[in-house]
Amino acid sequence: MSPKTPPGPARLLFLMNEALFFTTHRIAVALAAQEAGYEVHVAAPHEDGPVAVIRGCGFHYHDLPLKRGGRSLPGELRLLARCFRLIRQIRPDLVHHVAMKPVIFGGLASRLLGVRAVVHAITGMGYLFIRDDWPARTLRALIRPLYRYALGHPNARVIFQNPDDLGLFLRQGLVREDMTVMIKGCGVDMRIFAPVEPAVPPPEERSDDPLLVIFPARILGDKGVYEFVHAARTLKAAGSQARFILVGRRDPANPTDVAETTILDWEREGLVEWWGFRTDMPKVLRQAHIICMPSYREGLPRGLIEAAACGLPIVTADVPGCREVVRDGESGILVPVRDGAATAAAIGRLLDDADLRHAMGRAARQLALDEFTVEAFVADTLAAYAALRAAP
Repeated sequence: MSPKTPPGPARLLFLMNEALFFTTHRIAVALAAQEAGYEVHVAAPHEDGPVAVIRGCGFHYHDLPLKRGGRSLPGELRLLARCFRLIRQIRPDLVHHVAMKPVIFGGLASRLLGVRAVVHAITGMGYLFIRDDWPARTLRALIRPLYRYALGHPNARVIFQNPDDLGLFLRQGLVREDMTVMIKGCGVDMRIFAPVEPAVPPPEERSDDPLLVIFPARILGDKGVYEFVHAARTLKAAGSQARFILVGRRDPANPTDVAETTILDWEREGLVEWWGFRTDMPKVLRQAHIICMPSYREGLPRGLIEAAACGLPIVTADVPGCREVVRDGESGILVPVRDGAATAAAIGRLLDDADLRHAMGRAARQLALDEFTVEAFVADTLAAYAALRAAP
Protein backbone atom coordinates (compact mmCIF):
# COMPACT_ATOMS: atom_id res chain seq x y z
CA MET A 1 0.00 0.00 0.00
CA SER A 2 1.17 3.56 -0.65
CA PRO A 3 2.08 5.80 2.28
CA LYS A 4 -0.61 8.14 3.57
CA THR A 5 -0.93 11.31 1.50
CA PRO A 6 0.59 14.24 3.41
CA PRO A 7 -1.51 17.29 4.34
CA GLY A 8 -1.80 20.13 1.83
CA PRO A 9 -3.48 20.54 -1.57
CA ALA A 10 -4.97 17.44 -3.14
CA ARG A 11 -2.50 15.95 -5.62
CA LEU A 12 -3.64 15.06 -9.12
CA LEU A 13 -1.34 13.01 -11.36
CA PHE A 14 -1.90 12.69 -15.12
CA LEU A 15 -0.22 9.66 -16.68
CA MET A 16 0.02 10.28 -20.45
CA ASN A 17 1.42 8.52 -23.50
CA GLU A 18 2.55 11.86 -25.02
CA ALA A 19 3.39 15.26 -23.57
CA LEU A 20 2.04 16.86 -26.76
CA PHE A 21 -1.28 15.04 -26.36
CA PHE A 22 -1.56 16.45 -22.83
CA THR A 23 -1.08 20.02 -24.08
CA THR A 24 -3.65 19.63 -26.86
CA HIS A 25 -6.26 17.41 -25.19
CA ARG A 26 -6.09 17.66 -21.38
CA ILE A 27 -4.50 20.97 -20.45
CA ALA A 28 -7.87 22.70 -19.99
CA VAL A 29 -8.87 20.13 -17.37
CA ALA A 30 -5.52 20.44 -15.61
CA LEU A 31 -5.77 24.24 -15.48
CA ALA A 32 -9.30 24.04 -14.09
CA ALA A 33 -8.19 21.49 -11.50
CA GLN A 34 -5.30 23.74 -10.52
CA GLU A 35 -7.73 26.64 -10.16
CA ALA A 36 -9.89 24.42 -7.95
CA GLY A 37 -6.94 23.84 -5.62
CA TYR A 38 -5.26 20.68 -6.94
CA GLU A 39 -1.50 20.34 -7.11
CA VAL A 40 -1.11 19.05 -10.68
CA HIS A 41 1.56 16.57 -11.76
CA VAL A 42 2.05 15.36 -15.34
CA ALA A 43 4.02 12.23 -16.29
CA ALA A 44 4.73 11.73 -19.99
CA PRO A 45 7.65 11.01 -22.33
CA HIS A 46 9.86 14.08 -22.68
CA GLU A 47 9.33 16.48 -25.61
CA ASP A 48 11.01 19.87 -25.27
CA GLY A 49 8.20 22.13 -26.48
CA PRO A 50 5.26 20.46 -24.71
CA VAL A 51 7.24 20.03 -21.49
CA ALA A 52 8.02 23.76 -21.52
CA VAL A 53 4.28 24.42 -21.81
CA ILE A 54 3.54 22.03 -18.94
CA ARG A 55 6.08 23.67 -16.66
CA GLY A 56 4.98 27.13 -17.78
CA CYS A 57 1.51 26.38 -16.44
CA GLY A 58 2.97 25.69 -13.01
CA PHE A 59 2.48 21.94 -13.22
CA HIS A 60 5.06 19.44 -11.94
CA TYR A 61 6.54 17.44 -14.83
CA HIS A 62 7.90 13.86 -14.56
CA ASP A 63 9.55 11.92 -17.39
CA LEU A 64 7.94 8.61 -18.30
CA PRO A 65 9.88 5.95 -20.33
CA LEU A 66 6.89 5.09 -22.50
CA LYS A 67 7.37 4.07 -26.13
CA ARG A 68 4.14 4.07 -28.06
CA GLY A 69 4.07 0.91 -30.16
CA GLY A 70 6.94 -0.59 -28.17
CA ARG A 71 6.69 -4.32 -27.57
CA SER A 72 9.93 -5.26 -25.74
CA LEU A 73 9.46 -6.91 -22.35
CA PRO A 74 12.37 -5.01 -20.71
CA GLY A 75 10.93 -1.70 -21.91
CA GLU A 76 7.47 -2.53 -20.62
CA LEU A 77 8.88 -3.61 -17.26
CA ARG A 78 10.81 -0.32 -17.00
CA LEU A 79 7.57 1.56 -17.65
CA LEU A 80 5.72 -0.41 -14.99
CA ALA A 81 8.52 0.14 -12.47
CA ARG A 82 8.54 3.87 -13.22
CA CYS A 83 4.77 4.06 -12.63
CA PHE A 84 5.26 2.42 -9.24
CA ARG A 85 8.11 4.79 -8.31
CA LEU A 86 6.21 7.88 -9.38
CA ILE A 87 3.11 7.00 -7.41
CA ARG A 88 5.15 6.19 -4.32
CA GLN A 89 7.03 9.48 -4.72
CA ILE A 90 4.10 11.79 -5.48
CA ARG A 91 1.51 10.02 -3.30
CA PRO A 92 -1.40 11.36 -5.36
CA ASP A 93 -4.96 11.62 -4.13
CA LEU A 94 -6.17 10.93 -7.68
CA VAL A 95 -4.51 9.55 -10.80
CA HIS A 96 -5.92 10.22 -14.28
CA HIS A 97 -4.66 7.70 -16.85
CA VAL A 98 -5.10 8.63 -20.52
CA ALA A 99 -4.77 6.12 -23.41
CA MET A 100 -4.03 2.40 -23.49
CA LYS A 101 -0.55 2.02 -21.96
CA PRO A 102 -1.07 4.55 -19.15
CA VAL A 103 -4.43 2.94 -18.35
CA ILE A 104 -2.94 -0.58 -18.18
CA PHE A 105 0.44 0.10 -16.56
CA GLY A 106 -0.62 3.07 -14.46
CA GLY A 107 -3.83 1.29 -13.57
CA LEU A 108 -1.94 -1.76 -12.33
CA ALA A 109 0.36 0.38 -10.20
CA SER A 110 -2.46 2.55 -8.87
CA ARG A 111 -4.52 -0.44 -7.83
CA LEU A 112 -1.66 -2.38 -6.25
CA LEU A 113 -0.42 0.69 -4.36
CA GLY A 114 -3.85 1.58 -3.06
CA VAL A 115 -4.29 5.01 -4.69
CA ARG A 116 -7.56 6.28 -3.28
CA ALA A 117 -9.20 7.45 -6.55
CA VAL A 118 -8.50 6.70 -10.21
CA VAL A 119 -9.83 7.94 -13.55
CA HIS A 120 -9.19 5.97 -16.74
CA ALA A 121 -9.76 7.68 -20.10
CA ILE A 122 -10.34 5.31 -23.02
CA THR A 123 -9.38 7.53 -25.96
CA GLY A 124 -9.83 4.95 -28.70
CA MET A 125 -9.13 1.30 -29.39
CA GLY A 126 -6.09 1.84 -31.59
CA TYR A 127 -4.28 -0.47 -33.96
CA LEU A 128 -4.79 -3.61 -31.86
CA PHE A 129 -8.56 -3.35 -32.04
CA ILE A 130 -8.79 -2.20 -35.66
CA ARG A 131 -6.69 -5.00 -37.14
CA ASP A 132 -7.68 -8.65 -37.17
CA ASP A 133 -4.41 -10.34 -38.11
CA TRP A 134 -2.91 -12.95 -35.79
CA PRO A 135 -0.41 -10.62 -34.04
CA ALA A 136 -3.24 -8.23 -33.16
CA ARG A 137 -5.49 -11.09 -31.99
CA THR A 138 -2.67 -12.50 -29.84
CA LEU A 139 -1.92 -9.15 -28.22
CA ARG A 140 -5.63 -8.53 -27.58
CA ALA A 141 -5.83 -11.86 -25.76
CA LEU A 142 -2.89 -10.82 -23.56
CA ILE A 143 -4.17 -7.30 -22.95
CA ARG A 144 -7.75 -8.14 -21.94
CA PRO A 145 -6.90 -9.58 -18.49
CA LEU A 146 -4.55 -6.65 -17.84
CA TYR A 147 -7.33 -4.21 -18.73
CA ARG A 148 -9.76 -6.14 -16.53
CA TYR A 149 -7.49 -5.93 -13.49
CA ALA A 150 -6.39 -2.32 -14.06
CA LEU A 151 -9.99 -1.14 -14.50
CA GLY A 152 -11.15 -3.06 -11.44
CA HIS A 153 -10.00 -0.43 -8.92
CA PRO A 154 -12.72 -0.15 -6.23
CA ASN A 155 -13.00 3.66 -6.50
CA ALA A 156 -12.64 4.49 -10.18
CA ARG A 157 -14.40 6.03 -13.15
CA VAL A 158 -13.75 4.86 -16.71
CA ILE A 159 -14.43 7.61 -19.25
CA PHE A 160 -15.54 6.56 -22.73
CA GLN A 161 -15.87 8.88 -25.70
CA ASN A 162 -18.36 6.89 -27.76
CA PRO A 163 -20.99 4.22 -27.11
CA ASP A 164 -19.33 1.60 -29.32
CA ASP A 165 -16.18 1.47 -27.19
CA LEU A 166 -18.28 1.40 -24.02
CA GLY A 167 -20.37 -1.47 -25.37
CA LEU A 168 -17.25 -3.43 -26.35
CA PHE A 169 -15.75 -3.16 -22.86
CA LEU A 170 -19.04 -4.17 -21.22
CA ARG A 171 -19.56 -7.16 -23.52
CA GLN A 172 -16.06 -8.43 -22.82
CA GLY A 173 -16.45 -7.97 -19.08
CA LEU A 174 -13.57 -5.52 -18.83
CA VAL A 175 -15.42 -2.94 -16.75
CA ARG A 176 -18.48 -2.67 -14.50
CA GLU A 177 -21.25 -0.51 -15.90
CA ASP A 178 -21.62 1.50 -12.68
CA MET A 179 -18.01 2.72 -13.09
CA THR A 180 -18.48 4.09 -16.60
CA VAL A 181 -18.93 7.70 -17.67
CA MET A 182 -19.65 8.96 -21.21
CA ILE A 183 -17.87 12.22 -22.07
CA LYS A 184 -17.92 12.82 -25.81
CA GLY A 185 -14.56 14.09 -26.95
CA CYS A 186 -12.26 16.54 -25.21
CA GLY A 187 -14.05 19.74 -26.17
CA VAL A 188 -12.70 22.80 -27.94
CA ASP A 189 -12.83 26.52 -27.24
CA MET A 190 -15.64 27.81 -29.45
CA ARG A 191 -14.21 31.33 -29.37
CA ILE A 192 -10.87 30.21 -30.83
CA PHE A 193 -12.32 27.65 -33.24
CA ALA A 194 -15.03 29.64 -34.95
CA PRO A 195 -16.27 30.26 -38.49
CA VAL A 196 -15.07 33.15 -40.61
CA GLU A 197 -16.96 36.28 -39.57
CA PRO A 198 -20.41 36.36 -41.22
CA ALA A 199 -19.72 39.84 -42.58
CA VAL A 200 -16.82 38.44 -44.61
CA PRO A 201 -17.78 36.57 -47.78
CA PRO A 202 -16.77 32.88 -47.83
CA PRO A 203 -13.32 32.26 -49.34
CA GLU A 204 -14.67 30.93 -52.65
CA GLU A 205 -16.61 34.18 -53.13
CA ARG A 206 -13.53 36.35 -52.55
CA SER A 207 -11.27 34.88 -55.21
CA ASP A 208 -10.94 32.36 -57.97
CA ASP A 209 -8.45 30.31 -55.97
CA PRO A 210 -9.02 26.54 -55.85
CA LEU A 211 -11.06 25.12 -52.98
CA LEU A 212 -9.09 23.46 -50.18
CA VAL A 213 -9.87 19.96 -48.91
CA ILE A 214 -7.94 19.32 -45.70
CA PHE A 215 -7.01 16.05 -43.96
CA PRO A 216 -6.30 17.07 -40.31
CA ALA A 217 -4.66 14.06 -38.68
CA ARG A 218 -1.50 12.05 -38.27
CA ILE A 219 -0.40 10.56 -41.58
CA LEU A 220 -1.50 7.00 -40.87
CA GLY A 221 -3.18 4.34 -42.92
CA ASP A 222 -5.71 3.79 -40.13
CA LYS A 223 -6.67 7.49 -40.27
CA GLY A 224 -7.83 6.94 -43.86
CA VAL A 225 -5.00 8.75 -45.61
CA TYR A 226 -4.91 6.25 -48.49
CA GLU A 227 -8.63 6.80 -49.13
CA PHE A 228 -8.03 10.55 -49.04
CA VAL A 229 -5.23 10.25 -51.60
CA HIS A 230 -7.40 7.95 -53.72
CA ALA A 231 -10.09 10.64 -53.69
CA ALA A 232 -7.56 13.30 -54.68
CA ARG A 233 -6.31 11.18 -57.58
CA THR A 234 -9.86 10.38 -58.75
CA LEU A 235 -11.13 13.96 -58.61
CA LYS A 236 -8.02 15.49 -60.18
CA ALA A 237 -8.22 12.96 -63.02
CA ALA A 238 -11.80 14.13 -63.56
CA GLY A 239 -10.62 17.74 -63.89
CA SER A 240 -11.03 19.10 -60.35
CA GLN A 241 -8.85 22.11 -59.49
CA ALA A 242 -9.25 21.58 -55.72
CA ARG A 243 -6.16 21.40 -53.54
CA PHE A 244 -5.84 18.41 -51.21
CA ILE A 245 -3.85 19.18 -48.06
CA LEU A 246 -2.38 16.82 -45.46
CA VAL A 247 -2.04 18.64 -42.12
CA GLY A 248 -0.38 16.38 -39.59
CA ARG A 249 2.77 14.64 -38.52
CA ARG A 250 4.00 11.16 -39.19
CA ASP A 251 3.92 8.66 -36.32
CA PRO A 252 6.67 6.04 -36.77
CA ALA A 253 5.57 4.29 -33.55
CA ASN A 254 2.31 3.34 -35.23
CA PRO A 255 2.37 0.24 -37.48
CA THR A 256 0.30 2.07 -40.13
CA ASP A 257 2.63 5.09 -40.35
CA VAL A 258 3.19 6.28 -43.92
CA ALA A 259 6.82 6.64 -44.99
CA GLU A 260 8.03 10.15 -45.77
CA THR A 261 9.17 8.99 -49.22
CA THR A 262 5.61 7.93 -50.00
CA ILE A 263 4.20 11.29 -48.93
CA LEU A 264 6.79 13.14 -51.00
CA ASP A 265 5.94 10.94 -53.99
CA TRP A 266 2.28 11.98 -53.62
CA GLU A 267 3.41 15.60 -53.61
CA ARG A 268 5.54 15.14 -56.71
CA GLU A 269 2.55 13.59 -58.48
CA GLY A 270 0.60 16.74 -57.69
CA LEU A 271 -2.00 14.83 -55.68
CA VAL A 272 -1.53 16.46 -52.26
CA GLU A 273 0.39 19.10 -50.36
CA TRP A 274 1.89 18.17 -46.99
CA TRP A 275 1.88 21.04 -44.50
CA GLY A 276 3.19 18.92 -41.62
CA PHE A 277 2.22 19.35 -37.99
CA ARG A 278 0.70 22.76 -37.27
CA THR A 279 0.15 24.53 -33.97
CA ASP A 280 -2.05 27.19 -35.60
CA MET A 281 -5.05 25.03 -36.52
CA PRO A 282 -7.62 27.86 -36.23
CA LYS A 283 -5.70 29.72 -38.97
CA VAL A 284 -5.39 26.54 -41.06
CA LEU A 285 -9.10 25.76 -40.79
CA ARG A 286 -10.05 29.31 -41.79
CA GLN A 287 -8.51 28.51 -45.19
CA ALA A 288 -10.42 25.25 -45.61
CA HIS A 289 -13.65 24.55 -47.48
CA ILE A 290 -14.04 20.84 -46.74
CA ILE A 291 -12.56 18.57 -44.06
CA CYS A 292 -11.99 14.90 -44.81
CA MET A 293 -10.68 12.24 -42.43
CA PRO A 294 -12.07 8.80 -43.35
CA SER A 295 -10.55 7.05 -40.32
CA TYR A 296 -11.08 3.34 -39.61
CA ARG A 297 -11.99 3.88 -35.92
CA GLU A 298 -11.61 6.65 -33.34
CA GLY A 299 -12.32 7.49 -29.74
CA LEU A 300 -13.68 10.85 -30.76
CA PRO A 301 -11.29 12.88 -32.92
CA ARG A 302 -10.50 16.40 -31.82
CA GLY A 303 -9.61 17.35 -35.40
CA LEU A 304 -13.18 16.77 -36.52
CA ILE A 305 -14.58 18.66 -33.53
CA GLU A 306 -12.34 21.62 -34.39
CA ALA A 307 -13.55 21.48 -37.99
CA ALA A 308 -17.20 21.40 -36.91
CA ALA A 309 -16.61 24.32 -34.55
CA CYS A 310 -15.19 26.28 -37.48
CA GLY A 311 -18.37 25.67 -39.47
CA LEU A 312 -16.87 23.30 -42.03
CA PRO A 313 -18.62 20.39 -43.75
CA ILE A 314 -16.98 17.05 -42.95
CA VAL A 315 -16.48 13.86 -44.91
CA THR A 316 -15.62 10.95 -42.65
CA ALA A 317 -16.19 7.21 -42.30
CA ASP A 318 -19.26 5.72 -40.67
CA VAL A 319 -17.28 4.20 -37.78
CA PRO A 320 -17.18 4.54 -33.98
CA GLY A 321 -15.99 7.98 -32.91
CA CYS A 322 -16.31 9.65 -36.30
CA ARG A 323 -20.06 9.18 -36.60
CA GLU A 324 -20.52 11.01 -33.28
CA VAL A 325 -19.26 14.25 -34.85
CA VAL A 326 -21.26 14.16 -38.08
CA ARG A 327 -25.00 14.00 -38.71
CA ASP A 328 -25.07 12.37 -42.09
CA GLY A 329 -26.62 14.60 -44.74
CA GLU A 330 -26.92 17.53 -42.30
CA SER A 331 -23.48 18.55 -41.04
CA GLY A 332 -21.43 16.34 -43.34
CA ILE A 333 -21.32 13.05 -45.20
CA LEU A 334 -20.56 9.61 -43.76
CA VAL A 335 -18.98 7.12 -46.15
CA PRO A 336 -18.28 3.39 -45.83
CA VAL A 337 -14.97 2.62 -44.15
CA ARG A 338 -11.98 1.88 -46.42
CA ASP A 339 -13.91 3.10 -49.48
CA GLY A 340 -11.85 5.54 -51.54
CA ALA A 341 -14.45 5.74 -54.32
CA ALA A 342 -17.21 6.73 -51.90
CA THR A 343 -14.86 9.26 -50.29
CA ALA A 344 -14.16 10.80 -53.68
CA ALA A 345 -17.87 10.96 -54.53
CA ALA A 346 -18.70 12.70 -51.23
CA ILE A 347 -15.93 15.28 -51.63
CA GLY A 348 -16.91 15.85 -55.25
CA ARG A 349 -20.52 16.47 -54.26
CA LEU A 350 -19.44 19.16 -51.80
CA LEU A 351 -16.96 20.74 -54.21
CA ASP A 352 -19.74 21.14 -56.77
CA ASP A 353 -22.36 22.63 -54.44
CA ALA A 354 -21.48 25.80 -52.52
CA ASP A 355 -24.95 26.04 -50.98
CA LEU A 356 -24.64 22.53 -49.60
CA ARG A 357 -21.20 23.29 -48.15
CA HIS A 358 -22.49 26.37 -46.39
CA ALA A 359 -25.62 24.65 -45.05
CA MET A 360 -23.65 21.71 -43.72
CA GLY A 361 -21.07 24.05 -42.22
CA ARG A 362 -23.76 25.94 -40.29
CA ALA A 363 -25.20 22.66 -39.00
CA ALA A 364 -21.72 21.48 -38.00
CA ARG A 365 -21.12 24.65 -35.99
CA GLN A 366 -24.43 24.25 -34.15
CA LEU A 367 -23.66 20.61 -33.36
CA ALA A 368 -20.30 21.65 -31.92
CA LEU A 369 -21.93 24.32 -29.77
CA ASP A 370 -24.53 21.85 -28.52
CA GLU A 371 -22.23 18.92 -27.72
CA PHE A 372 -18.51 19.69 -27.80
CA THR A 373 -17.63 22.83 -25.85
CA VAL A 374 -14.49 22.76 -23.73
CA GLU A 375 -16.49 24.12 -20.80
CA ALA A 376 -18.76 21.08 -20.79
CA PHE A 377 -15.79 18.71 -21.12
CA VAL A 378 -14.01 20.32 -18.17
CA ALA A 379 -17.14 20.39 -16.01
CA ASP A 380 -17.93 16.73 -16.70
CA THR A 381 -14.36 15.64 -15.92
CA LEU A 382 -14.17 17.64 -12.69
CA ALA A 383 -17.53 16.17 -11.69
CA ALA A 384 -16.01 12.69 -12.05
CA TYR A 385 -13.11 13.77 -9.85
CA ALA A 386 -15.48 15.15 -7.22
CA ALA A 387 -17.61 12.00 -7.16
CA LEU A 388 -14.56 9.84 -6.55
CA ARG A 389 -13.13 12.06 -3.82
CA ALA A 390 -16.52 12.17 -2.08
CA ALA A 391 -16.79 8.36 -2.02
CA PRO A 392 -16.48 6.83 1.47
